[in-house]
Amino acid sequence: MFDRATRRVDALGDGDRRTLLYTAVVANTLVLLVLAYAIYSGRPVTSLWAYPVVWITVGAWALLRTSPAPTDARTRRVAAVVAVGYYLLLGFVGGLFGPSQGIATGLTVQVTDLPPGWNPAVLYGGETVQFAFIPYMAFGYAVLSYLVYATAIEAKSAVAGGLLGLFSCVSCTLPVVASVLGGFVGGAGALTAAASSLTYGAGTVVFVVTVLLLSYRPGFGLLQRDGR
Repeated sequence: MFDRATRRVDALGDGDRRTLLYTAVVANTLVLLVLAYAIYSGRPVTSLWAYPVVWITVGAWALLRTSPAPTDARTRRVAAVVAVGYYLLLGFVGGLFGPSQGIATGLTVQVTDLPPGWNPAVLYGGETVQFAFIPYMAFGYAVLSYLVYATAIEAKSAVAGGLLGLFSCVSCTLPVVASVLGGFVGGAGALTAAASSLTYGAGTVVFVVTVLLLSYRPGFGLLQRDGR
C-alpha cells in the first residue's frame, strides 16, 4: 500500500507535489499546536479541536492549487465584487456577524480560553450589531470566496452572456447553496457557543465538499464547450 501511494505521488507534477508538501506542513503544524495546547491547558482533546485543523488544512490546499485565469481588469473587478458579496453572505448566515440579539456584552478577546483555530477569538455584542471573529471560520469563508472569484472569472470567459454563466451550471451553483447551508449549520452557534459537536461536524463536511466542488468544478468543461 505504501509503495502504491509512493508511485502515485511520483506520478504527480512538480506543482502538485509542492502543493501536497506545503499542505502536509500546514497540517503537521496545526496538529503540533493542538497537542501543545492540550499539554499546556491540561484539557482533554475533543472533536471540536479537530475542526479548525480540517478547515485550515483543506483551505490551504485549495489556495495552493488555485490560480485564477488571466483576464481583463473589468472581469477581475466584477469577479471581486461577486466574491466579496459571497463572503458577506457566508459571514452573515454563518454567524460571524449580524443584528444584535438584544444583549449588549461589549468587546471580548479570547486568547487562551479555546484551542488553536478557535483562538484568538474576537467577540462583540452591542445593542445594534454583534460579531464573532472565529479564525478558522473566517479563513474558511475567505477561501470559498477566493474560489468563487476564480470560478467567476472562468465563467465569464467560458460562457456567452458573461458572468451569468456562473449560475447556468448545476455544479457551479451547488457550491454556493451548499456553502450557505454549511455556514448556517457550522457557524450559526459561534456567537452563542451553543451548537453541538454534531452541528459543527456537519458544517465541516459541507465545507470540505464545497471546496472540492469549487476546486475541481465538475461539469465545467461541458459548460465551456456549450458556450463556444
